[in-house]
Amino acid sequence: MEYCSIYVTAGSEKEAAGIGRTLIEEKLAACVNILPVTSIYRWEDTIEQEPEVVMFVKTRASLADEVTERIKSLHSYEVPCIVVLPIKQGNPDYLQWIDESTRLS
Repeated sequence: MEYCSIYVTAGSEKEAAGIGRTLIEEKLAACVNILPVTSIYRWEDTIEQEPEVVMFVKTRASLADEVTERIKSLHSYEVPCIVVLPIKQGNPDYLQWIDESTRLS
């Protein structure tokens, strides 16, 4: 079995929590961590600096495409940051828990 952590930014903790809860309820993710960050980026030729939150979504690699599409359907951003990062190695018990907490693709 292969696993991944999906890195996502959102505009508020409330939005991230709503997305995270949906992913957990639908068994698309085993766990979602939400952390505050400051993001600096260029949008429509202007440099922006805004508070955001980062989500780390832990799931099976086989669910990554479905998770990405579900996040896009729930997200308020026109172009949300959704980046899939492979998990090369980890605590075997934790990885087994991801299996038990998510549905088969």
